[in-house]
Amino acid sequence: MKRLISTLLFASLLFMSGYARTYVLATGVSNYGKDDVNLTQTTKDAKRFKELMSTQSKDVSLLTGRNVTKDNVLKQIRTICSQARKGDRIIFFYSGHGMPGAICGYDRPIPYSELTSVLASSQADEKFCFIDACHAGTMVDSANKSADQSGVKNGQITFADYSDEWTKAVKDNQGQIFFVSCRPDEYSVESQFLGAGFFTQALLKGMRGKADKDNNRNITVMELFRYVYGDVLKKSNKKQHPQLIAPKNMYDVTVTSW
Repeated sequence: MKRLISTLLFASLLFMSGYARTYVLATGVSNYGKDDVNLTQTTKDAKRFKELMSTQSKDVSLLTGRNVTKDNVLKQIRTICSQARKGDRIIFFYSGHGMPGAICGYDRPIPYSELTSVLASSQADEKFCFIDACHAGTMVDSANKSADQSGVKNGQITFADYSDEWTKAVKDNQGQIFFVSCRPDEYSVESQFLGAGFFTQALLKGMRGKADKDNNRNITVMELFRYVYGDVLKKSNKKQHPQLIAPKNMYDVTVTSW
């Protein structure tokens, strides 16, 4: 009996020491209340991302349409940030309209600076944001206006090192990783034929295994970005360039296993 109790205690401690939770908030707005600005695929993007994340975590929330207000989104992220502990992970996904410096909630813009500030308040080790919106590349302005983003140089994909700039610009921001759908001056395209935005479709395919370059069933930040970048570039006829905004020391972090 004593041996059994010791074994169970050891197993319990082992479980608790390795325990980590992933908190996910997926958001998407298609109907902004005006026919001339409404979108067609963005709510679907959020629902599909939520569906995929539900296979990885039980802590998955979804906000769509008129529920994606600035107050609702920031409140939900603050709640998640307060619940998350060391060793945990936070994932935020948004698909909808974007403008320079902000994503467009149903009622008003949500500045990237506020989003990064709230995320910085959490003890979670890793905070991932996936943004599918026009002008999403302006997110880098929240880090450093003079920094060069990841992209193509001389025909090769290049990756900027934001380790220093990011830390100086956002207090306690370590662990924040942004995958954004386009450069600052570009639009983020959605396709009725694909039934999704170019970026979201590539993201979901990549996370389901397409991005696993070395076939070890673990997809790293860099593997995922390379796949998403190439797929979107091809689908958009080189008119849309996804960007990776992250500290270099997190390039090899596993985003998902499949």
